[in-house]
Amino acid sequence: MHKERQPLYMQIQEHFKKLIASGALDADQKIPSEKELMEHFNVSRITVANALTQLAKEGWIYRIPGRGSFVSKEAASAEAARTREAAGEPEASEAETAPQPAPLPARTVQPPAGAGKRMIAFLIPSAGDFFALRLIQGINRILENTDYYLAVILTNHSKELEKEAIVQLLQKDVAGLIIFPVDAETYNEEILSLKIRNFPFVLIDRYLPGVETHFVCSDGRLGAQLAVSHLWDLGHREIAICSDSPLPTVTVEERISGYMDALKQRGAMINPALILTEFTVDYREKDDSHVLYRYIKNRLATAYITLNARLGLHIAGIARSLKMKVPGDLSIVTFDDPSSGIVGDQGSFTHIAQSEEEIGSCAARILVDLLRHPGQTDGYNKVILKPQLVVGHSTGPLAVRTGSGSN
Repeated sequence: MHKERQPLYMQIQEHFKKLIASGALDADQKIPSEKELMEHFNVSRITVANALTQLAKEGWIYRIPGRGSFVSKEAASAEAARTREAAGEPEASEAETAPQPAPLPARTVQPPAGAGKRMIAFLIPSAGDFFALRLIQGINRILENTDYYLAVILTNHSKELEKEAIVQLLQKDVAGLIIFPVDAETYNEEILSLKIRNFPFVLIDRYLPGVETHFVCSDGRLGAQLAVSHLWDLGHREIAICSDSPLPTVTVEERISGYMDALKQRGAMINPALILTEFTVDYREKDDSHVLYRYIKNRLATAYITLNARLGLHIAGIARSLKMKVPGDLSIVTFDDPSSGIVGDQGSFTHIAQSEEEIGSCAARILVDLLRHPGQTDGYNKVILKPQLVVGHSTGPLAVRTGSGSN
């Protein structure tokens, strides 16, 4: 009777929990598709979707867009441990069950001696901010319980180093690659070569327009729209958007397109002078002649959207040197959180959160699935995550100016 009173989606949940708990479904095993579940349980797609969503939230399964739903390794392991305990088998020692510290970021995480694990390499332009570190944490969280270990390769924003790294890694028999491509005017030929050879790799943060690949990124267009909407609602009309690299990438283009769309929706004219992308920034020294310094000094914009967190910190530093208050005189929205996010360092910047750990984890899952099921031709995984606006203390209402800026 109790089961009959249960909502249908909960009955589906219980069905799969029992299968996982009994060992009938193994870790990483694919469960039936939504269509198959609809037919089997004679329910609607919404009911099936609710059941799978809740199973994923509780950690019983994980979902890969375009591929389906799979049994979580953590859930399978936990249920196996409970089964052993119920059977009276000895528990694992404290050393075995204690949580292990995460490896130091931006370094190779070596496999245990004799473990026979294979390398997966993550190529990234730099690891100088928390965006990169959170990506690494997300990737390693998936790989640490697999037959692979993580090596992090810094390409120092150089396409040549990126190409050389790919060649050398292939010579070292790397199992697969996760690549955060450097900014460049043309595609890296070695990445195109990987595609031609059907070598397993996943791109992070961006994709290559016109070239089909696996990729995971955040919706940059939507992120920029969220930033503009927030600043507009605070009364700002001179809103600048800026990047610290003049090289065109799909990431930059989509964010600027979102910025322009948001302004057009509000009937605002697009001022090209407020789209600041034609410069680089040397973060090691102060430059009073830099175009960005002049913009801020002359108060040509009341708010800035920066396409990365480091640039937002840089603009805040310029404002402080000019005795300007943030947000009193200037509001700043950054893509990504400049703070670490740990307890005691929650940060104060309004930012567009891109779920970096989720991006890293999703890319790692896709790659591991490619390695475990070579030759599958189910198309490419193209995962675009939804960003969120996190309001901090770097944005505020448009202040009434009592005087003009100096020239």
